Amino acid sequence: MTQLHVAEPADYPVLLLFGHVDGNTPAGVSHSLESIKGCPNPDQPIPCAMTSNTSVRLARRPVGLPVADDFRIDTSEVPTPGPGQVLVRVTLISLDPAMRGWLDDRPSYLPPIGLDEVIRAGGVGEVVASSDPRFPVGSMVQGNTGVQEYAVLDASGLTRVDPALGTASMYLGVLGMTGMTAYFGLFEHGRPRAGDTVLVSAAAGAVGSIAGQLARINGCRVVGVAGGPDKCTYVTDGLGFDAAVDYKVDSLRAAISNACPNGIDVYFDNVGGAVLNAALANLSMHARIVICGAISQYNAEQATPGPSNYMALLVRRATMTGFLVFDHAAEFRTARRRLAQWVADGQLTAPETLVPGSVADFHSVFLRLFTGDNVGKLILDISA
Repeated sequence: MTQLHVAEPADYPVLLLFGHVDGNTPAGVSHSLESIKGCPNPDQPIPCAMTSNTSVRLARRPVGLPVADDFRIDTSEVPTPGPGQVLVRVTLISLDPAMRGWLDDRPSYLPPIGLDEVIRAGGVGEVVASSDPRFPVGSMVQGNTGVQEYAVLDASGLTRVDPALGTASMYLGVLGMTGMTAYFGLFEHGRPRAGDTVLVSAAAGAVGSIAGQLARINGCRVVGVAGGPDKCTYVTDGLGFDAAVDYKVDSLRAAISNACPNGIDVYFDNVGGAVLNAALANLSMHARIVICGAISQYNAEQATPGPSNYMALLVRRATMTGFLVFDHAAEFRTARRRLAQWVADGQLTAPETLVPGSVADFHSVFLRLFTGDNVGKLILDISA
């Protein structure tokens, strides 16, 4: 496993729940105040009056690339968990392109983040108060924590971090929703066969880097699309792809044709736009296109046109399928163990960019997703 550290400042989606803080601990809730930062009196019931929760909330709907004023930093009391809930001190926050779509007020697979609501995000943290015996105080869990220091979460929406399978950060990357997306998108919807040519866009990103390696493990010839010579070199030399195409070249269609002389059998699309158009022009017969994301369009200020050459699907008798990883939730445990085994065997690398900081750094770190300033999974580390 490769970890890239930058020296700079859920298995199921659940809604964030904020309970009223009255200074009393509900019956049946165990807690460890030593693990709550800033509390001067470990004998005082949760939450300590001197302990605050810093969060990032949506101040207004972004237009185009989000700016700092689209968010606001909020400080409130640490909430208290009720029956069936746990209080988590968040240590790692997952930053994903899908978060940009949740900021817009439009229909999607999840409701948009409401104005003044905590920014929705996956995270990992330590349980500091619990009313569920499956998640005792001190255990590490993964769930939909949001961009904040503390979160009260339903225990039913949590996954316990198993150090025998991987590190806490891996539960946001290769063993978390990122890995699940790559695994089910490729195997269930791309259906690769040994010898197939698999093209993956955003190949140096979180999902693309895993999807391409899984295709290689499956005996496929893998070509990645990435931005710039450094990332293309990383895709081939660091991740083991057979070839890489720089999407910044003058003729992307010709570059993909040269890299895929026998056509594309499976295209795993994380980008949309011009890359999707170029892939459509290079399909083999009965090709499968898997629509995972469209990061090239997330910050568009006007409606973006669809593929201009979609008739290639007819000519090549190909299919183009969208999917949501949540549809495969019942199989997450099996997939996680397979992914962990491939990592342990050295067949699968789990690249990640960890950025130390605080929740106040959310905006600047989030923008790295759209400027290409990260490799693999992007994570904001607020554990210090």
